Amino acid sequence: MDANNNNIDDSTELRTRGNWNEVKGAAKQKWGQLTDDDLTYDEGKQDEWFGNLQAKTGHAIDDIKDWFSKTFSGTSDDPNRPSNQS
Repeated sequence: MDANNNNIDDSTELRTRGNWNEVKGAAKQKWGQLTDDDLTYDEGKQDEWFGNLQAKTGHAIDDIKDWFSKTFSGTSDDPNRPSNQS
């Protein structure tokens, strides 16, 4: 279920918890101005988190959500996306 309407469902979130450091690294490569603090996620504050990423990167929230969704699901063609191998 996607309680936050962001196309990132609970199963996707659970799968990515194990490789969050890889995803953070890929996000910092894609958007070089991001810091570890920018990518610190507090559960229940997704809207605020995506808003902060939008302000920092200058990209639309929908584009940022799409990148994370594709990265989490392994469907991104972004060369900065971490491999989805176990």
